[in-house]
Amino acid sequence: MHNAGHLINKQDGITLIELIIVVSVIAILVVTLGFEYRNWMGRYRVENQAKQMHADLMNARARAMTMNRTHFLAWTTGSYTIYEDTNPAPDGNGTLEQDSDVPLPTYPKTVEYAIDWKGSGTHVSLDRRGMMTPEGSMRLTTTNDADYDCLTISRTRINMGKWNEDGASCVEK
Repeated sequence: MHNAGHLINKQDGITLIELIIVVSVIAILVVTLGFEYRNWMGRYRVENQAKQMHADLMNARARAMTMNRTHFLAWTTGSYTIYEDTNPAPDGNGTLEQDSDVPLPTYPKTVEYAIDWKGSGTHVSLDRRGMMTPEGSMRLTTTNDADYDCLTISRTRINMGKWNEDGASCVEK
């Protein structure tokens, strides 16, 4: 039987030690997730750039076949441009002349990661049949470990891949 005269001393709340432990755990999680988020965003940006370049090349190839006119992909380390062969009029001469051939609208496109071309020449030609020369690989130079960070260009195909440092090549995925 309980004595009504004695009240049970019940304390609600948390102690300072418990509060410090909870705040410390939350701080550790925030720091860990912050670093992971930054790494994820870096990989996402590299992959996004590789996918954009792939789409642009595929569109230029389709456009070259549709318009029955040679197109060119030219790049610097910080941008790339797709040109339509318009010099001399009306349908060009199959040679890139950056001063007189017409860049497609929205070009040049700036890139966040420098383009490193592993192949011969300074541009890629996409002829009227959609054939591309020269063959090679375009690598986006980055330290982010993205799933896609390079493109391989062959005569008839454009593929995305991951750069293999050991083999110094683009491994298609």
